[in-house]
Formats: sequence, structure tokens, C-alpha cells
Amino acid sequence: MNIKLAIIKERKNPPDRRVVFSPLKLQEAKGAFPEAIFKVESSDIRVFPDAAYEAAGFDVVTDISDCDVMLGVKEVPIEALVPNKKYFFFSHTIKKQPYNRKLLKAILEKNIELYDHETVINSQGFRLIGFGRYAGIVGAYNGFRAWGLKFDTWQLPKAETLTDQAALINELRNITVPNIKILLSGSGKVARGAKEMLDAMQIKCVSVNDYLNNTFNEPVYCLIDVLDYNKRKDGRIIDNFDFFNNPDAYESDFMRFAKVTDFYIAGHFYGDGAPYLYTREDAKSNDFNIKVVADVSCDVDGPVASTLRASTIADPVYGYDPEREVEVDYKDQNAIVVMAVDNLPCELPKDASEGFGDQFLQHVIPALFNGDKGGVLERARITKNGKLTKRFAYLQDYVDEKE
Repeated sequence: MNIKLAIIKERKNPPDRRVVFSPLKLQEAKGAFPEAIFKVESSDIRVFPDAAYEAAGFDVVTDISDCDVMLGVKEVPIEALVPNKKYFFFSHTIKKQPYNRKLLKAILEKNIELYDHETVINSQGFRLIGFGRYAGIVGAYNGFRAWGLKFDTWQLPKAETLTDQAALINELRNITVPNIKILLSGSGKVARGAKEMLDAMQIKCVSVNDYLNNTFNEPVYCLIDVLDYNKRKDGRIIDNFDFFNNPDAYESDFMRFAKVTDFYIAGHFYGDGAPYLYTREDAKSNDFNIKVVADVSCDVDGPVASTLRASTIADPVYGYDPEREVEVDYKDQNAIVVMAVDNLPCELPKDASEGFGDQFLQHVIPALFNGDKGGVLERARITKNGKLTKRFAYLQDYVDEKE
């Protein structure tokens, strides 16, 4: 059966240049699924120009209303939603984000079948598609850039002015990093992306024990997971699943790292009920040594106490004064430097789009044509026939709330 799919124009402000499929990846999708008919909505902001899609053999059009499935990246403005269609995009509604309540209401009213990229998971509940790796790549780069700005040691260009990951790595290889200790938290795509950058710089990776207890005559980094920076209150050591299932049985053990760390890259996932990594009180301590924080996870006013707000690509760095608990100029003598851009992959739109398309082609497109035999679409579907699906029924009170 033929299915018509549209690559839609991104209409959110500030503009996002990413896309679900690059021209090359779209060709690959067409080759693998000849029954798919792909159209591309004309866009003047996309990182790949219309001409590149035309050269790859696709129709670039201004009207996509005849398509069945709409593929986008960011939220679609309410006025641009085409009723009675299937949509894939990041809706930012599943945590009941107040600023998108009207969007979810409109999706239900317009009888749209919504699939959120964030809800595309496997049977174990792990996400299958996302931009996490690229957030880690750009976040690590931006952290080194922030260090250079704070201490006047080097001047790195903004990531958004460079073409791809290779160009970022090339810049980082040209700086001389002092004998600092770099801490990286996380075990998912974000942390792996950041690790790629540290490894490409040939910075030595050391064990938790060596990191905490030894001094080095070269820069080093340590990758830590949840049981390294949290401990059970009763002293037992179980496993990661115990932590995820019983976060309230744990307390933070992060300060032992903060005492010896110069530069911290936060690439972890933070779950509800888990202990904060460090609090505002912790940051006041004489044992708190961290000077630069690249908070890729960017949970505002949360587990990383120095992250008071998300920063922007245009203005990515600010200072946090731990004594006064306020934002200050990052050049201030007492300031912890904070880089907390919450849309980092936008700075690497070409690479991020290529990587996203790989995942989407592998996990989502087949499900559209094989009767969803793995249940990917069933798990990801938020709305159907003007109603919330069973799995997302918890959003009903959010939808019903009065503005």
C-alpha cells in the first residue's frame, strides 16, 4: 500500500534548521520502501536547500495537504496543523508543559494522530530516536569554549559557525588544555557524545578511584554513572535498577567528585524523586572546586544547583555566584561559569539531521509498512480519533485545565 509522507517546513521561532531526513537519507528510505511517496515542503531555513531534495529526485511543494504522514522536528504552530493527519514531532506535552497545552488541545480537536519522537521507545522503555548524541558533542565543545572565555586561555569560534563534528574536533585539538580534572556524568547518548569529543582530544580517561585519589601531570577525565554519585542511605550497594526504582532510598555522593573537579559536563538523565547532584548549599562549601559547568541536561533550578536558567545559542554563558545564589557576570572572580544551552543540537544541524534520519529509518519507517509488528507506533501514539490513548490518559487533566 502506498503511503504519502511529507517532510514539513519548521515554523517555530527561533528558527530550527534541522530536518528528519536529509536528501541522501530520504533517497535511502525511498530505496528501502518503494511504496512510500515522499514530498518535501519548501523551506528557506532548512540546513539542506530545496534544490538538494530536487536533485535527489523528490518533489518540493508548497502544499502538502494530500499527504498522510507529516514528519517534523519541533512543535507545529496550531494554525499550520492539517486536520485528520498523522504527525511526528517533538510536542513537549508529555510532562504537562503549560506552554503547549493549547497545542495538545488543538491536536485533539483537529483529529490528529500524534506521535512524539520522545515517546518512540522499545519494549524495555528505552528511547530509540533523538538528538542526544549531538547535544553531548556540542555541549562538550561549548564547555571548553566557556573555559577559554572565563580564563582567557583560548578563543574557540561558536559551534554554529562550524560545519560538522570534525570541524569542532579540529578546533579542540588546537588548544592546550591545562592539567585539569574533567568530570562527565551519564550513561546514555548525551554522555557518549561528550565522550567522543574528549577521546578525540586524546584526553586520558581514568577510573573513579584514580580520579578521586591521584594527581596527574596531564588533563584527565572520569565518566561516572548513578551509583558513583549516589549512595543508598542504608549503605547497601545494589544496582542501577534499584536506584531508578527507589530513588528516595538514596542520597547524593557527588561532593567527593566536586572536591577534585575543575570542569564538569552534566550529561545524565535526571528522574523525578532522585537526589540532587549538588545543592546551593553544597556549592558554598570550601570543598566545592568546580569552576566551569557545561550542563547539557539543563534541568533548570534542579539537580545541578548552578543552573538558574537555560542559556541561548546567541548568549550561551553566564556566571553563578554561590555565596549570593544569584546570576553574575561569568568573569566575576567568584563566579562558577555555566553553559546551559537547552537546544544544543541546533548548532550542528547537518550532522544532527543525518544521525536522526538514520534512527528514524531504522525504527519508525518500517513500522508504518509492516503493520507495526514491534509495537513501536502503538507505544508512541499519544492521540487517536480525537482522544488521548490509554498510555497517555494521564494527560487528560492537563488538557481539561482552563487557560
